[in-house]
Amino acid sequence: MLKKSVYNTKIGAIEIHCTEKHITYIKFLSDATKAKNSKSCELCDRAIIQIHEYLDYKRTQFDLPLSLEGTDFQKKVWRALCTIPYGKTVSYKTIAKAIGNPNAARAVGMANNKNPIQIVVPCHRVIGSDGSLGGYASGIKIKQQLLAIENGFN
Repeated sequence: MLKKSVYNTKIGAIEIHCTEKHITYIKFLSDATKAKNSKSCELCDRAIIQIHEYLDYKRTQFDLPLSLEGTDFQKKVWRALCTIPYGKTVSYKTIAKAIGNPNAARAVGMANNKNPIQIVVPCHRVIGSDGSLGGYASGIKIKQQLLAIENGFN
C-alpha cells in the first residue's frame, strides 16, 4: 500500500511517498504550497529526518531503501547520479559518457527532470558543461539552495 506524507523544511514543503519497504517519491512542492497535517508512516518519517539532517549540514549521505520506477535509460541515469560525490557537480555530458551514451546529454537532462526521488538521487548536482545550472524540476531556486548547502559543508 502506498503511503504519502507532506512535510515542511527550511527550503520548502516536501512530499514523500513510500511502500511498506521502499521510498518511491520525494519532491518539493510549489512555492505556494505549505505542508498541511498529513498522516505519516515510519519510513516517510525516517526519510524526512535524514533530509532535515542534510539541510542542517549534519548528513552527506542517505541511508534509505529506494525503489526507482522509470525506463531503463532513466534508471541508468539515476544510478549514475548516485555516484556523484557530495559537494561536487558534473555536467550532463559527463553523465551521458558515464552511462555509455556520450551524445545523450539532452536525454540525461530529461531523465533528471523525471527523477522521482529528489535530493536522495542528487540530480541537483548536474550542471551544464559551461557551468550554468541548467534546470531543476522543482525550480532553479531549490537547486541553488541544495548546491549552496553542499558547498557550505565542505
